[in-house]
Amino acid sequence: MKATTPRSANSGKKNLSPEQTEQLLRALKVRFEKHMNLHEGLVWPQVQAKLEASAEKLWSLYEMERTGGEPDVVGHDESTGEYIFYDCSAESPKGRRSLCYDREALESRKQHKPDNNALDMAAAMGIELLTEEQYRELQRLGEFDTKTSSWVRISSRIRKLGGALFCDRRFL
Repeated sequence: MKATTPRSANSGKKNLSPEQTEQLLRALKVRFEKHMNLHEGLVWPQVQAKLEASAEKLWSLYEMERTGGEPDVVGHDESTGEYIFYDCSAESPKGRRSLCYDREALESRKQHKPDNNALDMAAAMGIELLTEEQYRELQRLGEFDTKTSSWVRISSRIRKLGGALFCDRRFL
């Protein structure tokens, strides 16, 4: 499951301890500096200041990190001032694999039910699945999901027809 942090805050009012915040910001800064090609023209102090002003966004990034993801800045929305983070792990994290798309798909499984579904897991983390377009943007930044696949967000129209969509590098 590749994901993005949402632009709106999650509803849980979840906060990190000062130690967790410091640890997360340190990890994000190291990743930011290591992968400058993902966010040309952006500077870390501005990103960090924006993150420090949003406890809920920090919590969501922490959850992405805790479950094996590698959140990194991939852009800046000029209209909202928000920085855009995608999970830039090379492969979908182990803790976010073998999931059904949504609760309906999970409940319809008769055998070998996974423990969870991608939409509920993402919502619990305060994040969203990437859209197909966002997934293509991610693949232009590097080579992701060469061995795994990730669910992407689909329209309600497609889901009502029983469809869901996952992507990986092979099909681009």
